[in-house]
Amino acid sequence: MLIALQCAAATDRTILVLGDSLSAAHGLRPEQGWVALLANRLRSEGYRYTLVNASVSGETTTGGLERLPRELRVHRPGIMILELGANDGLRGLPLTLAEKNLAAIVRMAQAAGTRVLLVGMLIPPNYGPRYTKQFAALYPELARTYHLPLVPFLLDKVALERRLMQSDGLHPTAAGEPLVLDTLWPYLRPMLTRARRAHRGRG
Repeated sequence: MLIALQCAAATDRTILVLGDSLSAAHGLRPEQGWVALLANRLRSEGYRYTLVNASVSGETTTGGLERLPRELRVHRPGIMILELGANDGLRGLPLTLAEKNLAAIVRMAQAAGTRVLLVGMLIPPNYGPRYTKQFAALYPELARTYHLPLVPFLLDKVALERRLMQSDGLHPTAAGEPLVLDTLWPYLRPMLTRARRAHRGRG
C-alpha cells in the first residue's frame, strides 16, 4: 500500500516504512493500520511529509534487503522506519542471518542519506529461552552499533491484552493499532521537522 507517492520529486520530506504484516495492517482495512494512523497524525500536527508504506505481509529481513535498493531509488526517503525480523524469528531462521540482513539494510539506507528508526520486536517464549533471549538482544545491539533510535518493542502496549490482539495472537486489532502508533511516536517525533512555508512577496 502506498499512502502517498511522489516518485520524481521525493525529498527528505519522505518517510519510508519497510516492514512486514505488522505494518501492512494484516487482517484489517488499510486505513485502520498504524501507518495510516501515522499519516493522519503527521497532517494533524503540521508535519508535511509524504509517507510511503512499503510493508509486505510475511516479509523477512532477506526480502526487505532485496527490495530496499529500489525503494531508496524511487522514493529517496529522508527517514526510514525499519520494522523487520519478526518473521525470521517466528520461522526459527538463524539469527546471525537476520542480524546480517538488518545491518546491511541500515548501512544501505545510511549510505543513501536516510536516517533509520529501528523498530524492535520480541518472539513468544515457546521458541526456547536461548533463542528468545538472543532475538531480543538483536535490536539493541544493532542500535548501539549504528547509533540508531530504537523502539524497544512495537507491541508493548497491546501484546498481553487479548482484546487488543487478533485471534492469531500476533497482530493487533483495529482497537490496538492506535496504541501501536503511540508506542512508536515518541521515538519518531524527534526525527521530524516542520517544513517552512514559502512566503510570497507582495508586488
